[in-house]
Amino acid sequence: MKAKNSSYMQVKKRRDTIAAYAFLAPTLLSFTLFIGIPIVLSAIFMFFKYNLITEPVFVGFENIKRMLSDNNVRIAFLNTLKFLVILCPIHCGLGMLLAFAVYKAKRFQSIFRGAIYFPSIVTTASVAIVWAYLFSTDLGVINYFIRQFGGSNIPWLTNATTAYITIAIFSFWKFIGTTFLYYFIGMQNIPEVYYEAARIDGASTFAVFKNITLPLLSPTTFFVLITNIVGVFQIFDEPYILTKGGPGTATRTIALQIYRTAFQDMNIGYGSALSFSLFLIILVITVVQFKMQKKWVVYDYD
Repeated sequence: MKAKNSSYMQVKKRRDTIAAYAFLAPTLLSFTLFIGIPIVLSAIFMFFKYNLITEPVFVGFENIKRMLSDNNVRIAFLNTLKFLVILCPIHCGLGMLLAFAVYKAKRFQSIFRGAIYFPSIVTTASVAIVWAYLFSTDLGVINYFIRQFGGSNIPWLTNATTAYITIAIFSFWKFIGTTFLYYFIGMQNIPEVYYEAARIDGASTFAVFKNITLPLLSPTTFFVLITNIVGVFQIFDEPYILTKGGPGTATRTIALQIYRTAFQDMNIGYGSALSFSLFLIILVITVVQFKMQKKWVVYDYD
């Protein structure tokens, strides 16, 4: 009898394993084709001079040396860090506050959730074109109303300072829904008993948020922080469509620089060096965050 049960359990375990791999296969395949293989190819082509037409020529560390002394690359990385400083606090901070406000508003929650999340499901390219028209200096709708109230045109997309503000506004409207949803789900997973105890003690809304919601939401904050940092380092659509990286090189990010180098200048080898360096930077930042999360992330609160 025991032998039959053991045999049955082995067969069941084998079937469960096969089923698990079958469900994982599409994701693993897509990851291998569109992420794994390109990373490996970037690591290889960074040592070659290659333009997709002629045969690759091995140049050793020439592309890396050029990258370290290229002023355009330095500017692109600095611009990306500027976006990181601007966009991450907006998405992480305001996304959490929006989620907390909707979570506390028991009425019309579904309407608020839909309204906030809806822009996230619209393609970035299509809505960015609309926003480029809205923020146009001479023909834009926003400047039209500013002129109606006696103001003058604001160079939303043609001034270095206002270009960052414009992209930040667009990024908030477009992508805050995803961060909001993560936080909202995280708040729903916090045991209600903590809030009931706080209400009995007469704690204020701010005290509840500071002493209960914020600490117990730390796993969600950790996840949101990582995804937002990775996303900002790869930011491409917004500056490309709204400003083309301008004015001048004011909003040219490293992703834009990689695109211009690899696909406009047809320098695949140098573009591979830039892309692989970006991959390493993101990898290091992610590993450091995983190491540091043990100091502030709370998992066992049940």
